[in-house]
Amino acid sequence: MWYLHDGAPPHFARQVRDFLNVEYPNRWIGRNGPIHWPARSPDLTPCDFYLWGHMKQLVYSEPVNSIEELTARIRVAAETIREDPTVFGRVRASLELLNIS
Repeated sequence: MWYLHDGAPPHFARQVRDFLNVEYPNRWIGRNGPIHWPARSPDLTPCDFYLWGHMKQLVYSEPVNSIEELTARIRVAAETIREDPTVFGRVRASLELLNIS
């Protein structure tokens, strides 16, 4: 398991870095950590490979006319995804296609 550190000033204290060095030796990414990571790099999560694109398709299938309509569509899309038992199987399938899982 790896730990991706956000580098916020309160999390940069020596005690925090010492803890991470003990708990995640050479497996944590952050300021002055053992693994260098470019600033503002796109940290992809499994949701980035399928879920957000699927949600965007549901929300923007037609033009949105107001903030209220956008909010309602997001809620409906989230509920649709939550109730569809096949969605997370498709997330896994897209990760397998990329050889990431």
